Amino acid sequence: MYVAIEGVIGVGKTTLARLIHQAFQADLLLEVFEENPFLSDFYGDRQRYAFQTQIFFLLSRYHQQNKTIPQALNAGHMIISDYTFDKDALFARINLLGDELKMYYKVHEALGEKIPQPDLVVYLRAETEVLMQRIAHRDRPYEREMERGYIDQLNQSYEAFFSDPSLPMKVLIIDTDNLNYISRADDLAIVTNRIRQSLKMAPYQESLPLTHN
Repeated sequence: MYVAIEGVIGVGKTTLARLIHQAFQADLLLEVFEENPFLSDFYGDRQRYAFQTQIFFLLSRYHQQNKTIPQALNAGHMIISDYTFDKDALFARINLLGDELKMYYKVHEALGEKIPQPDLVVYLRAETEVLMQRIAHRDRPYEREMERGYIDQLNQSYEAFFSDPSLPMKVLIIDTDNLNYISRADDLAIVTNRIRQSLKMAPYQESLPLTHN
């Protein structure tokens, strides 16, 4: 079984994946975004470095997922990833134009046919202001010049994509504005239960509210 955790930059995908994979006795697949040599330049000049950044990410994500996910599934393991292969195209639609976007789509389509679709996507949703606060709090050097408008644009793109009922994968949407699954064990238990419930994987409670008093 393959579960992917998705959401905009800063929403807490990697944190959640690290926190839950042992509870599910699952292999863990984390995106290696720090290795992209164009990333820092991209945030300084998006237009100039967008194509190089996107193609590097696309090929990196393909090589990682094409090897690791089938390997785990063929071995009978559950695997949890902090990204989907489809996410790359969401960024490309915002960052690329014209012939560069057309070329990107051709490569993405050819590679995407070889990547298994998740059995469940956990889409972590948050308001743009919350995302900006979380990005500032983790203080990664290459994210310090992150523009609010860019994050808001990504947020709208993610929302439209993962709210589409015609998607070929099952999507569990979780609002994270008021959640802190690092510091509050109850929050982590709620999210874990929601995932188990969606997968029909025991043990889980049929109803567990995702609210705070």
